[in-house]
Amino acid sequence: MAFSSAPPALAALRRDALREALYGAALLAALAAATAAGPGVALKAAAVFALGLALVLRGLPAHAPHARFGTANRVTLLRLALVAWLAAGLGEGAGDEATAWRTIVIATVAALMDAVDGAFARAQGLASEFGARFDMETDALLVLVLSLLVAQSGQAGAWIVAAGLMRYLFVAAAQPWPWLAGPLPPSTRRKTVCVVQITGLIVCLGPIIPPAWAQAIAAATLAMLTASFAVDIGWLWRTRRLA
Repeated sequence: MAFSSAPPALAALRRDALREALYGAALLAALAAATAAGPGVALKAAAVFALGLALVLRGLPAHAPHARFGTANRVTLLRLALVAWLAAGLGEGAGDEATAWRTIVIATVAALMDAVDGAFARAQGLASEFGARFDMETDALLVLVLSLLVAQSGQAGAWIVAAGLMRYLFVAAAQPWPWLAGPLPPSTRRKTVCVVQITGLIVCLGPIIPPAWAQAIAAATLAMLTASFAVDIGWLWRTRRLA
């Protein structure tokens, strides 16, 4: 839908989102300057961020009736920029120890920022289905990128990428089995497993972590994530006839 044909409130919301996206673009530019990254890395990061922004704009109608993008979504957009920068490191080789520590710092900041966006949304009265979905998909992308980086570093085998693909396979499976798309109740267990998974993957990237330890940590967090998905799938199966 073109911006000109959108309802005035939605068009204004999209303009607000685009203004907020400038902070993400500035963050990517600052990271490129601070790390002296080559143009290839910067372009990959910009492409990932642009794709994410396009999906954000597409999903904005679910933010209605709010007329403002809000601080919480700005924080998530900045997290998306950090994840885009991490994604740009894929295919660049293992790199040196300094690069590994920079990756860990950026990933840690992206993870820690996840603790504040929900509080901002509630404080401003701007909580929405869009914001919750935006936050969840940013988390899922972070897990995918981190799992690929761990595999690329050689700290764990390619099997760890299953952690990053699990969310997307779950969504894809809802096409032939629509009951998988049913709503899930709020879950502290689900949030905890997500935090543990992200933390475990970041730890695995540490240059001081022996590969044997990294593989053990990766395997343990993957097992936790698999069990968590199994619990949710079981709940959706049992309640499918009530939908």
